[in-house]
Amino acid sequence: MNNLFRTKDPSFLHDAASVRLKPTLTAFDLVFMGIGAIIGAGIFVLTGIAAATKAGPALIISFMVSGSACAFAALSYAELAASIGGCGSAYGYAYAGLGELMAWIIGWDLLLEYLISVSAVATGWSGYVNNALVAFGISIPEAWLKSPLQGGIINLPAALIVCFIAVLLILGVKLSARFNLVMVLIKLSVIGLFIAIACSHIDPTNWHPFMPFHWHGVMAGAALVFFAYIGFDAVSTTAEEVINPKRDLPIGIITSLIICTALYIIVTALLTGVMPYTQLNVSSPISAALLHLGYRLAAATVAVGAIAGLTTVMLVMYYGLTRVCLAISRDRLLPTYLAKINPKTHTPVRIIVINGIINVILAAVMPMTDLAELVNIGTLTAFILVCAGVIVLRHTKPEMERPFKTPWSPLIPGLGIIFCLYLLASLPVVTWIRFIVWMAIGMVIYFGYGRKRSLLNTVQ
Repeated sequence: MNNLFRTKDPSFLHDAASVRLKPTLTAFDLVFMGIGAIIGAGIFVLTGIAAATKAGPALIISFMVSGSACAFAALSYAELAASIGGCGSAYGYAYAGLGELMAWIIGWDLLLEYLISVSAVATGWSGYVNNALVAFGISIPEAWLKSPLQGGIINLPAALIVCFIAVLLILGVKLSARFNLVMVLIKLSVIGLFIAIACSHIDPTNWHPFMPFHWHGVMAGAALVFFAYIGFDAVSTTAEEVINPKRDLPIGIITSLIICTALYIIVTALLTGVMPYTQLNVSSPISAALLHLGYRLAAATVAVGAIAGLTTVMLVMYYGLTRVCLAISRDRLLPTYLAKINPKTHTPVRIIVINGIINVILAAVMPMTDLAELVNIGTLTAFILVCAGVIVLRHTKPEMERPFKTPWSPLIPGLGIIFCLYLLASLPVVTWIRFIVWMAIGMVIYFGYGRKRSLLNTVQ
Protein backbone atom coordinates (compact mmCIF):
# COMPACT_ATOMS: atom_id res chain seq x y z
CA MET A 1 0.00 0.00 0.00
CA ASN A 2 3.06 2.24 -0.20
CA ASN A 3 1.82 3.75 -3.48
CA LEU A 4 -1.44 5.11 -2.06
CA PHE A 5 -0.19 8.60 -1.38
CA ARG A 6 2.62 8.73 -3.93
CA THR A 7 2.08 11.51 -6.41
CA LYS A 8 2.66 11.58 -10.11
CA ASP A 9 5.07 14.16 -11.47
CA PRO A 10 3.20 16.56 -13.80
CA SER A 11 5.52 15.50 -16.63
CA PHE A 12 4.68 11.81 -16.09
CA LEU A 13 3.51 10.47 -19.47
CA HIS A 14 0.57 8.19 -19.97
CA ASP A 15 1.74 5.43 -22.32
CA ALA A 16 -1.23 3.09 -22.33
CA ALA A 17 -2.58 4.28 -25.69
CA SER A 18 -0.68 3.97 -28.96
CA VAL A 19 -2.58 6.84 -30.56
CA ARG A 20 -2.98 10.20 -28.85
CA LEU A 21 -5.97 12.51 -28.91
CA LYS A 22 -5.61 15.10 -31.66
CA PRO A 23 -5.18 18.80 -30.70
CA THR A 24 -7.79 20.74 -32.66
CA LEU A 25 -9.53 23.07 -30.19
CA THR A 26 -8.94 26.80 -29.76
CA ALA A 27 -9.74 29.25 -26.97
CA PHE A 28 -12.87 30.22 -28.94
CA ASP A 29 -14.04 26.59 -28.91
CA LEU A 30 -13.39 26.31 -25.17
CA VAL A 31 -15.36 29.44 -24.30
CA PHE A 32 -18.38 28.13 -26.18
CA MET A 33 -17.98 24.67 -24.65
CA GLY A 34 -18.04 26.31 -21.23
CA ILE A 35 -21.16 28.30 -22.09
CA GLY A 36 -22.67 25.15 -23.56
CA ALA A 37 -22.12 23.28 -20.31
CA ILE A 38 -23.29 26.03 -17.94
CA ILE A 39 -26.27 27.66 -19.66
CA GLY A 40 -29.06 25.11 -19.62
CA ALA A 41 -31.85 24.25 -17.24
CA GLY A 42 -30.38 26.71 -14.75
CA ILE A 43 -31.37 29.81 -16.68
CA PHE A 44 -34.54 28.39 -18.22
CA VAL A 45 -35.94 26.83 -15.03
CA LEU A 46 -33.95 27.49 -11.87
CA THR A 47 -34.00 31.30 -11.91
CA GLY A 48 -37.77 31.51 -11.47
CA ILE A 49 -38.03 28.80 -8.83
CA ALA A 50 -35.18 30.26 -6.75
CA ALA A 51 -36.62 33.78 -6.95
CA ALA A 52 -40.10 32.66 -5.94
CA THR A 53 -39.15 30.30 -3.13
CA LYS A 54 -35.76 31.43 -1.80
CA ALA A 55 -34.56 34.97 -2.39
CA GLY A 56 -37.07 37.10 -4.33
CA PRO A 57 -35.47 39.92 -6.39
CA ALA A 58 -32.37 39.56 -4.18
CA LEU A 59 -31.61 36.42 -6.19
CA ILE A 60 -29.29 38.79 -8.05
CA ILE A 61 -27.10 38.79 -4.94
CA SER A 62 -27.44 35.02 -4.68
CA PHE A 63 -25.96 34.65 -8.15
CA MET A 64 -23.13 36.98 -7.21
CA VAL A 65 -22.35 34.87 -4.14
CA SER A 66 -22.49 31.53 -5.94
CA GLY A 67 -20.64 33.01 -8.91
CA SER A 68 -17.87 34.11 -6.56
CA ALA A 69 -17.64 30.62 -5.09
CA CYS A 70 -17.32 29.17 -8.59
CA ALA A 71 -14.77 31.84 -9.50
CA PHE A 72 -12.50 30.67 -6.67
CA ALA A 73 -12.69 27.12 -7.99
CA ALA A 74 -12.35 28.28 -11.62
CA LEU A 75 -9.12 30.14 -10.88
CA SER A 76 -7.75 27.00 -9.23
CA TYR A 77 -8.84 24.88 -12.19
CA ALA A 78 -7.17 27.35 -14.56
CA GLU A 79 -3.82 27.12 -12.76
CA LEU A 80 -3.76 23.33 -12.65
CA ALA A 81 -5.14 22.91 -16.17
CA ALA A 82 -2.40 25.15 -17.60
CA SER A 83 0.35 23.62 -15.45
CA ILE A 84 -0.50 19.91 -15.45
CA GLY A 85 -2.90 19.46 -18.36
CA GLY A 86 -4.12 16.02 -19.35
CA CYS A 87 -7.67 14.93 -20.06
CA GLY A 88 -8.40 13.82 -16.50
CA SER A 89 -9.32 17.23 -15.06
CA ALA A 90 -9.49 17.13 -11.24
CA TYR A 91 -8.49 13.46 -11.27
CA GLY A 92 -5.15 14.29 -12.87
CA TYR A 93 -4.58 17.29 -10.60
CA ALA A 94 -5.25 15.19 -7.50
CA TYR A 95 -2.80 12.56 -8.77
CA ALA A 96 -0.06 15.19 -9.08
CA GLY A 97 -0.73 16.87 -5.76
CA LEU A 98 -2.51 14.51 -3.38
CA GLY A 99 -1.52 10.99 -4.41
CA GLU A 100 -3.04 7.96 -6.11
CA LEU A 101 -5.69 7.14 -3.52
CA MET A 102 -7.12 10.66 -3.54
CA ALA A 103 -6.87 10.69 -7.33
CA TRP A 104 -8.96 7.52 -7.54
CA ILE A 105 -11.52 8.92 -5.11
CA ILE A 106 -11.97 12.10 -7.12
CA GLY A 107 -11.91 10.19 -10.42
CA TRP A 108 -14.65 7.85 -9.23
CA ASP A 109 -16.48 10.92 -7.97
CA LEU A 110 -16.21 12.64 -11.38
CA LEU A 111 -17.52 9.57 -13.17
CA LEU A 112 -20.61 9.76 -10.96
CA GLU A 113 -21.03 13.50 -11.57
CA TYR A 114 -20.82 13.33 -15.36
CA LEU A 115 -22.68 10.04 -15.77
CA ILE A 116 -25.71 11.11 -13.76
CA SER A 117 -25.62 14.60 -15.33
CA VAL A 118 -26.01 13.25 -18.86
CA SER A 119 -28.81 10.85 -17.93
CA ALA A 120 -30.71 13.35 -15.80
CA VAL A 121 -30.53 16.13 -18.38
CA ALA A 122 -31.63 13.66 -21.08
CA THR A 123 -34.88 13.03 -19.21
CA GLY A 124 -35.45 16.80 -18.95
CA TRP A 125 -34.68 17.20 -22.65
CA SER A 126 -37.30 14.55 -23.39
CA GLY A 127 -39.99 16.57 -21.58
CA TYR A 128 -39.16 19.80 -23.44
CA VAL A 129 -39.18 18.04 -26.81
CA ASN A 130 -42.52 16.40 -26.05
CA ASN A 131 -44.01 19.79 -25.12
CA ALA A 132 -42.73 21.29 -28.37
CA LEU A 133 -44.19 18.42 -30.41
CA VAL A 134 -47.55 18.76 -28.65
CA ALA A 135 -47.60 22.44 -29.66
CA PHE A 136 -47.38 21.27 -33.29
CA GLY A 137 -50.13 18.69 -32.84
CA ILE A 138 -47.81 15.69 -32.54
CA SER A 139 -48.16 13.47 -29.49
CA ILE A 140 -45.90 10.71 -28.23
CA PRO A 141 -47.69 7.92 -26.33
CA GLU A 142 -47.26 8.29 -22.58
CA ALA A 143 -45.73 4.82 -22.32
CA TRP A 144 -42.80 5.95 -24.51
CA LEU A 145 -42.09 9.00 -22.32
CA LYS A 146 -41.88 7.29 -18.94
CA SER A 147 -39.55 4.71 -17.45
CA PRO A 148 -40.85 1.32 -16.26
CA LEU A 149 -40.55 2.58 -12.68
CA GLN A 150 -42.97 5.38 -13.62
CA GLY A 151 -45.51 3.06 -15.24
CA GLY A 152 -44.23 3.38 -18.81
CA ILE A 153 -42.18 1.24 -21.21
CA ILE A 154 -39.15 3.41 -21.96
CA ASN A 155 -38.26 7.10 -22.21
CA LEU A 156 -37.57 6.89 -25.94
CA PRO A 157 -36.62 10.53 -26.69
CA ALA A 158 -34.09 10.47 -23.84
CA ALA A 159 -32.50 7.30 -25.19
CA LEU A 160 -32.36 8.68 -28.74
CA ILE A 161 -30.66 11.97 -27.80
CA VAL A 162 -27.97 10.09 -25.86
CA CYS A 163 -27.34 7.89 -28.91
CA PHE A 164 -27.14 10.96 -31.16
CA ILE A 165 -24.58 12.67 -28.91
CA ALA A 166 -22.54 9.45 -28.70
CA VAL A 167 -22.32 9.36 -32.50
CA LEU A 168 -21.21 13.02 -32.55
CA LEU A 169 -18.44 12.34 -30.03
CA ILE A 170 -17.27 9.26 -31.96
CA LEU A 171 -16.97 11.28 -35.18
CA GLY A 172 -14.55 13.72 -33.56
CA VAL A 173 -14.19 16.53 -31.06
CA LYS A 174 -13.99 19.26 -33.72
CA LEU A 175 -17.34 18.26 -35.20
CA SER A 176 -18.80 18.11 -31.70
CA ALA A 177 -17.42 21.60 -31.00
CA ARG A 178 -19.03 22.97 -34.18
CA PHE A 179 -22.39 21.44 -33.28
CA ASN A 180 -22.05 22.88 -29.78
CA LEU A 181 -21.33 26.33 -31.28
CA VAL A 182 -24.56 26.25 -33.32
CA MET A 183 -26.63 25.15 -30.32
CA VAL A 184 -25.05 27.79 -28.06
CA LEU A 185 -25.77 30.52 -30.60
CA ILE A 186 -29.42 29.41 -30.73
CA LYS A 187 -29.91 29.54 -26.97
CA LEU A 188 -28.01 32.83 -26.64
CA SER A 189 -30.26 34.28 -29.35
CA VAL A 190 -33.34 33.23 -27.40
CA ILE A 191 -31.93 34.74 -24.21
CA GLY A 192 -31.07 37.90 -26.17
CA LEU A 193 -34.65 38.08 -27.47
CA PHE A 194 -35.98 37.94 -23.91
CA ILE A 195 -33.56 40.64 -22.75
CA ALA A 196 -34.51 42.92 -25.65
CA ILE A 197 -38.23 42.58 -24.91
CA ALA A 198 -38.03 42.72 -21.12
CA CYS A 199 -35.83 45.84 -20.99
CA SER A 200 -38.73 48.03 -22.11
CA HIS A 201 -41.28 46.52 -19.68
CA ILE A 202 -39.57 46.83 -16.30
CA ASP A 203 -41.76 47.89 -13.42
CA PRO A 204 -39.51 48.92 -10.48
CA THR A 205 -42.32 48.23 -8.00
CA ASN A 206 -41.77 44.50 -8.66
CA TRP A 207 -38.38 44.82 -6.97
CA HIS A 208 -40.00 45.79 -3.66
CA PRO A 209 -39.47 44.22 -1.23
CA PHE A 210 -36.03 43.47 -2.64
CA MET A 211 -35.07 40.94 0.04
CA PRO A 212 -38.40 39.39 1.18
CA PHE A 213 -36.75 36.31 2.69
CA HIS A 214 -33.96 38.35 4.33
CA TRP A 215 -30.28 37.38 4.19
CA HIS A 216 -31.07 33.76 5.05
CA GLY A 217 -33.10 33.58 1.84
CA VAL A 218 -30.26 35.09 -0.17
CA MET A 219 -27.86 32.41 1.05
CA ALA A 220 -30.44 29.66 0.53
CA GLY A 221 -30.83 30.96 -3.00
CA ALA A 222 -27.06 30.92 -3.46
CA ALA A 223 -26.91 27.29 -2.35
CA LEU A 224 -29.62 26.42 -4.87
CA VAL A 225 -28.40 28.39 -7.88
CA PHE A 226 -24.81 27.26 -7.37
CA PHE A 227 -25.81 24.15 -9.23
CA ALA A 228 -26.71 26.23 -12.27
CA TYR A 229 -22.95 26.65 -12.74
CA ILE A 230 -22.15 22.95 -12.85
CA GLY A 231 -20.28 22.14 -16.04
CA PHE A 232 -17.48 24.69 -16.43
CA ASP A 233 -15.07 22.16 -14.91
CA ALA A 234 -15.67 19.89 -17.92
CA VAL A 235 -13.70 22.39 -20.03
CA SER A 236 -10.53 21.29 -18.25
CA THR A 237 -10.93 17.75 -19.66
CA THR A 238 -10.11 19.12 -23.14
CA ALA A 239 -6.43 19.80 -22.27
CA GLU A 240 -4.98 17.10 -24.54
CA GLU A 241 -7.08 18.26 -27.50
CA VAL A 242 -6.31 21.99 -27.21
CA ILE A 243 -3.78 23.49 -29.62
CA ASN A 244 -2.29 25.84 -27.00
CA PRO A 245 -3.53 24.52 -23.63
CA LYS A 246 -1.30 26.66 -21.40
CA ARG A 247 -2.86 29.83 -22.77
CA ASP A 248 -6.29 28.72 -23.95
CA LEU A 249 -7.51 26.64 -20.99
CA PRO A 250 -7.50 29.54 -18.49
CA ILE A 251 -9.17 31.73 -21.12
CA GLY A 252 -11.89 29.16 -21.79
CA ILE A 253 -12.63 28.39 -18.13
CA ILE A 254 -12.64 31.94 -16.76
CA THR A 255 -14.26 33.70 -19.75
CA SER A 256 -17.16 31.24 -19.99
CA LEU A 257 -17.82 31.59 -16.25
CA ILE A 258 -17.81 35.41 -16.44
CA ILE A 259 -20.19 35.46 -19.43
CA CYS A 260 -22.61 33.01 -17.83
CA THR A 261 -22.61 34.80 -14.47
CA ALA A 262 -23.41 38.08 -16.23
CA LEU A 263 -26.27 36.43 -18.14
CA TYR A 264 -27.70 34.86 -14.98
CA ILE A 265 -27.70 38.22 -13.19
CA ILE A 266 -29.22 40.13 -16.12
CA VAL A 267 -31.97 37.56 -16.72
CA THR A 268 -32.80 37.41 -13.00
CA ALA A 269 -33.03 41.21 -12.75
CA LEU A 270 -35.33 41.36 -15.76
CA LEU A 271 -37.50 38.42 -14.69
CA THR A 272 -38.17 39.94 -11.29
CA GLY A 273 -38.56 43.37 -12.87
CA VAL A 274 -41.29 42.51 -15.39
CA MET A 275 -43.51 40.43 -13.09
CA PRO A 276 -43.88 39.75 -9.34
CA TYR A 277 -41.39 37.19 -8.07
CA THR A 278 -44.24 35.28 -6.40
CA GLN A 279 -45.52 34.30 -9.87
CA LEU A 280 -42.22 32.82 -11.08
CA ASN A 281 -42.45 29.41 -9.40
CA VAL A 282 -43.06 27.67 -12.74
CA SER A 283 -41.07 25.23 -14.89
CA SER A 284 -40.44 27.83 -17.61
CA PRO A 285 -40.16 31.28 -16.00
CA ILE A 286 -38.85 33.04 -19.13
CA SER A 287 -41.83 31.82 -21.14
CA ALA A 288 -44.14 32.79 -18.29
CA ALA A 289 -42.71 36.31 -18.23
CA LEU A 290 -43.10 36.71 -22.00
CA LEU A 291 -46.69 35.44 -21.84
CA HIS A 292 -47.30 37.89 -18.99
CA LEU A 293 -46.14 40.67 -21.31
CA GLY A 294 -48.30 39.39 -24.18
CA TYR A 295 -45.54 38.00 -26.44
CA ARG A 296 -46.91 34.54 -27.23
CA LEU A 297 -44.69 33.79 -30.23
CA ALA A 298 -41.57 34.79 -28.30
CA ALA A 299 -42.70 32.58 -25.41
CA ALA A 300 -42.99 29.60 -27.77
CA THR A 301 -39.52 30.35 -29.14
CA VAL A 302 -38.05 29.93 -25.66
CA ALA A 303 -38.77 26.20 -25.90
CA VAL A 304 -36.32 26.01 -28.81
CA GLY A 305 -33.66 27.74 -26.72
CA ALA A 306 -34.30 25.40 -23.80
CA ILE A 307 -33.92 22.32 -26.02
CA ALA A 308 -30.69 23.71 -27.48
CA GLY A 309 -29.45 24.57 -24.00
CA LEU A 310 -30.05 21.11 -22.60
CA THR A 311 -28.49 19.51 -25.68
CA THR A 312 -25.20 21.35 -25.22
CA VAL A 313 -25.13 20.52 -21.51
CA MET A 314 -25.42 16.82 -22.34
CA LEU A 315 -22.80 17.08 -25.08
CA VAL A 316 -20.13 18.72 -22.90
CA MET A 317 -20.83 16.56 -19.83
CA TYR A 318 -20.75 13.37 -21.94
CA TYR A 319 -17.47 14.57 -23.43
CA GLY A 320 -16.04 15.18 -19.96
CA LEU A 321 -17.20 11.73 -18.82
CA THR A 322 -15.33 9.98 -21.63
CA ARG A 323 -12.10 11.95 -21.13
CA VAL A 324 -11.95 11.36 -17.37
CA CYS A 325 -12.61 7.66 -17.95
CA LEU A 326 -9.82 7.66 -20.56
CA ALA A 327 -7.33 9.22 -18.12
CA ILE A 328 -8.16 6.69 -15.40
CA SER A 329 -7.83 3.80 -17.87
CA ARG A 330 -4.45 5.06 -19.08
CA ASP A 331 -3.24 4.93 -15.49
CA ARG A 332 -4.52 1.32 -15.37
CA LEU A 333 -6.87 1.96 -12.47
CA LEU A 334 -9.56 0.78 -14.90
CA PRO A 335 -8.93 -1.77 -17.70
CA THR A 336 -6.51 -0.46 -20.35
CA TYR A 337 -8.83 -2.00 -22.96
CA LEU A 338 -10.88 1.17 -22.59
CA ALA A 339 -7.95 3.49 -23.39
CA LYS A 340 -7.73 2.54 -27.08
CA ILE A 341 -7.91 5.60 -29.36
CA ASN A 342 -9.40 5.15 -32.84
CA PRO A 343 -6.64 6.13 -35.34
CA LYS A 344 -9.14 7.60 -37.82
CA THR A 345 -11.35 9.73 -35.58
CA HIS A 346 -8.81 10.22 -32.76
CA THR A 347 -11.56 9.52 -30.22
CA PRO A 348 -11.89 6.85 -27.47
CA VAL A 349 -14.66 4.95 -29.25
CA ARG A 350 -14.82 2.06 -26.77
CA ILE A 351 -15.30 4.41 -23.83
CA ILE A 352 -17.91 6.45 -25.70
CA VAL A 353 -19.91 3.36 -26.64
CA ILE A 354 -19.79 1.73 -23.19
CA ASN A 355 -20.74 4.94 -21.41
CA GLY A 356 -23.41 5.53 -24.04
CA ILE A 357 -25.01 2.18 -23.26
CA ILE A 358 -25.01 2.95 -19.54
CA ASN A 359 -26.45 6.43 -20.13
CA VAL A 360 -29.16 5.09 -22.43
CA ILE A 361 -30.22 2.57 -19.80
CA LEU A 362 -30.28 5.18 -17.03
CA ALA A 363 -32.06 7.82 -19.11
CA ALA A 364 -34.54 5.41 -20.66
CA VAL A 365 -35.62 3.23 -17.76
CA MET A 366 -34.89 5.13 -14.53
CA PRO A 367 -36.47 8.29 -13.08
CA MET A 368 -33.53 10.55 -12.28
CA THR A 369 -35.05 13.07 -9.88
CA ASP A 370 -33.47 11.68 -6.72
CA LEU A 371 -30.19 10.66 -8.31
CA ALA A 372 -29.67 14.15 -9.76
CA GLU A 373 -28.64 15.44 -6.32
CA LEU A 374 -25.61 13.17 -6.54
CA VAL A 375 -24.30 15.46 -9.27
CA ASN A 376 -24.17 18.33 -6.80
CA ILE A 377 -22.22 16.50 -4.11
CA GLY A 378 -19.80 15.11 -6.67
CA THR A 379 -19.10 18.52 -8.17
CA LEU A 380 -18.54 20.21 -4.82
CA THR A 381 -16.15 17.48 -3.74
CA ALA A 382 -14.18 17.91 -6.98
CA PHE A 383 -13.98 21.67 -6.43
CA ILE A 384 -12.63 21.22 -2.91
CA LEU A 385 -9.88 18.84 -4.02
CA VAL A 386 -8.84 21.08 -6.92
CA CYS A 387 -8.53 24.07 -4.60
CA ALA A 388 -6.57 21.92 -2.14
CA GLY A 389 -4.36 20.72 -5.00
CA VAL A 390 -3.30 24.29 -5.78
CA ILE A 391 -2.27 24.90 -2.16
CA VAL A 392 -0.41 21.58 -1.84
CA LEU A 393 1.47 21.89 -5.14
CA ARG A 394 2.58 25.44 -4.32
CA HIS A 395 4.46 23.91 -1.35
CA THR A 396 5.53 20.53 -2.71
CA LYS A 397 6.42 21.59 -6.27
CA PRO A 398 7.28 25.31 -6.16
CA GLU A 399 9.54 24.90 -9.19
CA MET A 400 6.71 23.66 -11.44
CA GLU A 401 6.02 25.86 -14.46
CA ARG A 402 2.78 27.79 -13.96
CA PRO A 403 1.71 29.66 -17.12
CA PHE A 404 -1.31 30.87 -15.14
CA LYS A 405 -1.20 31.46 -11.39
CA THR A 406 -4.21 31.67 -9.09
CA PRO A 407 -3.92 35.16 -7.55
CA TRP A 408 -3.54 35.59 -3.78
CA SER A 409 -2.93 31.92 -3.12
CA PRO A 410 -3.62 30.32 -0.69
CA LEU A 411 -6.42 32.84 0.08
CA ILE A 412 -8.44 32.28 -3.11
CA PRO A 413 -8.23 28.44 -3.08
CA GLY A 414 -8.93 28.53 0.67
CA LEU A 415 -12.09 30.57 0.12
CA GLY A 416 -13.12 28.10 -2.56
CA ILE A 417 -12.83 25.25 -0.07
CA ILE A 418 -14.82 27.15 2.57
CA PHE A 419 -17.64 28.07 0.17
CA CYS A 420 -17.93 24.51 -1.13
CA LEU A 421 -17.94 23.02 2.38
CA TYR A 422 -20.77 25.36 3.31
CA LEU A 423 -22.80 24.26 0.29
CA LEU A 424 -22.05 20.59 0.97
CA ALA A 425 -23.48 21.01 4.46
CA SER A 426 -26.78 22.15 2.94
CA LEU A 427 -27.36 18.89 1.04
CA PRO A 428 -29.93 16.34 2.31
CA VAL A 429 -28.80 13.39 4.42
CA VAL A 430 -30.13 10.90 1.86
CA THR A 431 -27.78 12.38 -0.75
CA TRP A 432 -24.83 11.81 1.57
CA ILE A 433 -25.91 8.20 2.13
CA ARG A 434 -26.10 7.50 -1.60
CA PHE A 435 -22.76 9.20 -2.14
CA ILE A 436 -21.12 7.10 0.58
CA VAL A 437 -22.51 3.92 -1.00
CA TRP A 438 -21.11 4.96 -4.40
CA MET A 439 -17.70 5.73 -2.89
CA ALA A 440 -17.70 2.39 -1.03
CA ILE A 441 -18.18 0.61 -4.36
CA GLY A 442 -15.27 2.63 -5.71
CA MET A 443 -13.02 1.56 -2.84
CA VAL A 444 -13.80 -2.10 -3.53
CA ILE A 445 -12.83 -1.63 -7.18
CA TYR A 446 -9.64 0.24 -6.29
CA PHE A 447 -8.30 -2.18 -3.68
CA GLY A 448 -9.58 -5.25 -5.54
CA TYR A 449 -8.37 -4.25 -9.01
CA GLY A 450 -6.74 -0.88 -9.61
CA ARG A 451 -4.09 -0.61 -6.88
CA LYS A 452 -2.11 -3.68 -7.98
CA ARG A 453 -2.31 -2.82 -11.68
CA SER A 454 -1.75 0.93 -11.46
CA LEU A 455 0.76 2.38 -13.90
CA LEU A 456 2.42 4.46 -11.19
CA ASN A 457 2.86 1.37 -9.00
CA THR A 458 4.44 -0.71 -11.77
CA VAL A 459 6.69 2.08 -13.11
CA GLN A 460 7.90 3.42 -9.77
